[in-house]
Amino acid sequence: MTLETQLKQKTYYEMFINEHENIHPIQVLGELFQEEAVKDLPDLSTIRYAQGEVYFHHKDYEAAIFKWENIINELEPWAKKNTADAYYELGLLSTAEDLYCAIATNNLTLDTEVALQLFSLYIERGKLDLALAVIKKTIISNPDYPNVTEIARNFFEEQQDWNHAVELAINEAKRTESLDWYEMLISYVEKGVTRNHAPSYFSQALFELFSLNKPIFERLVYTLWDSYKNDESYFTWIREMNQLLLNLDINQSGNLSVLSGLHKEAFFNLIDGRYFIKSLQDFIPDFLTNWLRLADRKDTVLAAAAVLSWNELFPASISMSIVSEAEKLISMTESDMDELEECLTLFHAITNWAQSSEMGENHRVKWIVQKLVDFDTQHLLITGLGGSGKSTFVNLVLGEDLQDSPTSSLVMFKDSTEEEITEITDREITSLSGFSDFQERMDRRRNALESMIEFKRPNVFLQENKVALIDTPGLKGNYNDSYEVLKNLQLADTVLFVLDANAPFTDKERTVLAKIQELAPDIPVHFLLSKTDTLVNEQEAIRVFDETRTRIQSYLPDAEVFAFSSQYESSQQLKDLKEFIQSIKNTRNIEDKRLAKLLFFIRTTIAGLMQKRLDVENQLVESVRWNEEMLQKLTGAVNQLKDTETQKTKAVVQSYRAIKETIEKDIAETVPKMLQECSTFIKEDSNFSKIHLELNDEMNKRLEEYLDQTVLPKYYRLLQDWIEGCNEEFVQSQEFLNEIGESFNHMYGEERLVLDCDFKVLDDWHRDTDRMTSRFQLETINILLRRTPSQFLLKSAGKLFGALSQNKALLFNKYKAFVENEDYIEAISAVNQQFFRQFELFEKSLERDVILFFKNPLNLLNRSAEEARSGIQTNQEMLTNMNTNPEMFRDPLTLFEVRLRQFEWMTVAGKGMQTIY
Repeated sequence: MTLETQLKQKTYYEMFINEHENIHPIQVLGELFQEEAVKDLPDLSTIRYAQGEVYFHHKDYEAAIFKWENIINELEPWAKKNTADAYYELGLLSTAEDLYCAIATNNLTLDTEVALQLFSLYIERGKLDLALAVIKKTIISNPDYPNVTEIARNFFEEQQDWNHAVELAINEAKRTESLDWYEMLISYVEKGVTRNHAPSYFSQALFELFSLNKPIFERLVYTLWDSYKNDESYFTWIREMNQLLLNLDINQSGNLSVLSGLHKEAFFNLIDGRYFIKSLQDFIPDFLTNWLRLADRKDTVLAAAAVLSWNELFPASISMSIVSEAEKLISMTESDMDELEECLTLFHAITNWAQSSEMGENHRVKWIVQKLVDFDTQHLLITGLGGSGKSTFVNLVLGEDLQDSPTSSLVMFKDSTEEEITEITDREITSLSGFSDFQERMDRRRNALESMIEFKRPNVFLQENKVALIDTPGLKGNYNDSYEVLKNLQLADTVLFVLDANAPFTDKERTVLAKIQELAPDIPVHFLLSKTDTLVNEQEAIRVFDETRTRIQSYLPDAEVFAFSSQYESSQQLKDLKEFIQSIKNTRNIEDKRLAKLLFFIRTTIAGLMQKRLDVENQLVESVRWNEEMLQKLTGAVNQLKDTETQKTKAVVQSYRAIKETIEKDIAETVPKMLQECSTFIKEDSNFSKIHLELNDEMNKRLEEYLDQTVLPKYYRLLQDWIEGCNEEFVQSQEFLNEIGESFNHMYGEERLVLDCDFKVLDDWHRDTDRMTSRFQLETINILLRRTPSQFLLKSAGKLFGALSQNKALLFNKYKAFVENEDYIEAISAVNQQFFRQFELFEKSLERDVILFFKNPLNLLNRSAEEARSGIQTNQEMLTNMNTNPEMFRDPLTLFEVRLRQFEWMTVAGKGMQTIY
């Protein structure tokens, strides 16, 4: 046992008792102390030191401290450390800490022991920051000291100080090259505690691990890759891996299957449409270079195809030596991929992206792809010019008249256990309830070619021949029309072109055939000569058949011709037809041919989506322009309607007031005369003390009769005429609004604006005028009671009424003259006030009523204007966004094209094909 070990374990005292094993160490050391003490120059420090150890082990800490405090030789630093240990055991932690911190030594072991004691003391006192500082310093100064790194690791883990734990694992892995530390690092990554470290933090450790142990290297790379995969540092990690792998000695025989799989998965994730090309371009070339270098056998073709496809779309981005290597590998290495599965995976990725990007459901293409992967059924497309007898032939095969009129949509007739009719468009799939719905679709012409119909029902002929008939609308023979009808031609395995025996193989038909050859040169075309029964005789029919077949085969040497007539015996003709269909069925390599068709539809889908993006932009531009035009017209219509409303309001109010003024004029002219005529009521023998009361009653009675029986009827008639006049004005306004509405609806293309005014206003006026003119009851007016008779006469004669009361003749004359000459202005005013009182509210509401009349049209126009304004803003924002970030749409489609080209390269792998750019 070395001296340092004895000092660490406090067994230095054993040096003095080896010869006295049966005697207690205290006794032995005591005797030695006495022997040394009597010497002239005694050296008691070593014995005291040993005695302190024995006391310490027997928990007599105070005695141990006493002994160690008197050490003055080379053991003094150890004695101070032991003294601090004793205080530690006594629980005097503060004193122990001070003593530990005061020890100054160059002895690395002692220094480490002091540090470990301080570390434990700091933890016990809760001074975790100091404990961390001490253990970190200790690791740096003496990492090989027993258990130091293990103590540190346990401390970091207990405190969940993962940054320091990871740092310790990284440093120790690099320092010791111990695989255990790499395993520890892998466990930390799997726990997810390394994500806040930059990817470059692990590069050196990975570099060194590669030469130590490749399986563990792959495991560490895998766990790190997985931890960064959904993190914002993912691209940084890939760049770091690119640089690391480029600096490693890697070759395809290196058996790095995990790394190869990681690159495969990552590449497909990177080009699945989620990322912009500008964010990929700077690291994908190195990424593909590394993948090609390390790809295992099953991924070699995949990696080479990825290199070539990326280089096609982004020329010169990858080193030519790597491109050449990829060409060599793909020409020499066969691919064992499931081509159909890979193709469908790509197709679904495109359609899912299109759906998530609000570019439509693409139900039509999805349906086509579904039909193409049904390898048990051959697709026989039947086409021809309109009137060629195509529908008659289809009905014969199907056994009933399912086509009783020209086809307007592409229809697939297929055998099935149950009848099921489905209409498919890009936007939706609709189940049709039965034959009547199907026929309604067949009769439809507008947008008919945008839909396809699948008609499934039990059919023996189709079942036995394992064939589905695809019936197209009749062709007109011009180029554009043919394309619209034949744009889904790739769905077919074989084309059966129907010719009219009365005029077979015309220039129009050859134009259509040229279009078919252009669109699908690999699809065989055969012919059905229809209506042969209409020829004059059998010899003529044979001649026409032979001549037609000769002309066809000079044009298409492999084409077959079948003669057909609805008049021939049905069962025999079906038997012959079955043999003909079996002879022309294109069954050889059907899976390869269908795969080529799938690739065609994938490519057309990508192109279609790219075009749709352009169409969307054009539609947005057109929508903005159209809405701006509509807003201008709607705003003009709103202003025009407001002007009309103002004019009508003014006209209605003025015309009403004219009536009112007429009545007021009648009252002003009639009432004074009427009241003046009341003078006849005055007699010479009248009781002049009461005459004014009697006369006032008489005047009120006559006024009430006049107003109720003369004025009200006249007012009623005038108001009815006025309402009729208003009705004519309102009808004119409604006709004007109807014209405006029709104009706008023509522009909208639908009945959107129904600018109906509220004619109930007129009903309300009729009701109100009927009510107000039904009867009038006059409240008594003080016509003559405002002045007493004596006051009348005093004013005229200048004498008191009492002095004149005896002269009745004079009173009679004066009273009569007064009644006959009075102007009755105040009475007229009182009459008007009462008579027109109930009409005042009516008059005040006229303006509101006219506004109500025009309220609905005005609201509709304003709402439409606001919709146009909102449409302008929304579409302009979308346009701005599309033009600001064109890569949002373009880049995913470009990356899908990379993936498509990668797949196409894989289909020629191992066939020695040369690269063609």
